[in-house]
Amino acid sequence: MLVSLRAAFPDAQIDWVVQDDFVAAVESHPAVNRVISFPRSKLAGWWRSPRSFLHMVGWFNRLRRARYDLVLDGQGLGRSGLMALATRAPQRVGIRTAREFAWLAYTRRMPAEGTPMPVHTVDQMLSLLSAIDVPVAADMTLHVNPEQREWWRTRRAAEGWPRGKYAVLAPTSRWLSKRWPIDRWVQLVSPLGDRGFEKLVVIGSPSEQEQVRQLFVQHKPGVRGMVDLVGQTSIAQTMAVIAEADLVIANDSAPLHMAVGFNRNIVALFGPTDPAEVGPYGREESVVRGYCPSVGEKINFKNSKLGDSLMRFISTASVLQKVDQVMAAAAGREATWTPKLVAGEETTKAKPEARPRREASS
Repeated sequence: MLVSLRAAFPDAQIDWVVQDDFVAAVESHPAVNRVISFPRSKLAGWWRSPRSFLHMVGWFNRLRRARYDLVLDGQGLGRSGLMALATRAPQRVGIRTAREFAWLAYTRRMPAEGTPMPVHTVDQMLSLLSAIDVPVAADMTLHVNPEQREWWRTRRAAEGWPRGKYAVLAPTSRWLSKRWPIDRWVQLVSPLGDRGFEKLVVIGSPSEQEQVRQLFVQHKPGVRGMVDLVGQTSIAQTMAVIAEADLVIANDSAPLHMAVGFNRNIVALFGPTDPAEVGPYGREESVVRGYCPSVGEKINFKNSKLGDSLMRFISTASVLQKVDQVMAAAAGREATWTPKLVAGEETTKAKPEARPRREASS
């Protein structure tokens, strides 16, 4: 969406509102002018704290004073809808089925009445562009701060492996229902080493260290090329690690989608969530899903009763088979990223009659 807006409006001021924890994921993108940090945790409980309430009022007032002409709400939740409304922009575009009454904040709801909703979340976001006659620019490339790239290269050199083939393992998830059992990850270690991966780099947040403890009990860092980075990297550093990986194996989680943005070889492990809706965009061939729900069956991945039962349908053998398929195909795949497009959209540059003075996408 960002790249498409920049292609259509090369002279516009384009700002992006993002939760403060994730600013580093987008601040290096050349198409964005300014990243506006939303201090979600600081504003939590604003109704109980006068200080938080005043801080929230000031934050929303700053959005209004920017005098945006256009807001695109790609999230579609109550807080993002409130942000869109607070700008008082004359054009506020969002998804018709936005949750938590966010749709009430929009002046234009997409898709148009009677038009079916695109299935994939990315396509749903891109459908907002048709409301302002902006064609999709097929570019999902992520960008890493050069300092973080240099940090990763320096660290590799310091540990004695400045070059060499490595795979990133992202075995964690906030939700137990999305986690492939850790004992299966343990079973991957030796076979991946046999396939020529000199290092296996394990990533995760500080709060997820317990999830991977068994992996490092069985294979201590340094043994079979194991590298433990769990809880040791920022988001920007995690992106730098993924950006140069030869393979990324991940559950349905942020590292998986980062790998798509860097055009890495991936193996995506899915259980309760539907890859047709939230899978790696344009990379369906990289998905392993052991459980196939029946037609019309709805699965709530937040249901604690699920445990990791659906992820257990994925065998170690099926993951290794997918690794072999992905790596074999990689040799013949071009380096450029070529995603699918929203139906009916073209990649030609837009020629709008009038360009907005300022735009915001939140």
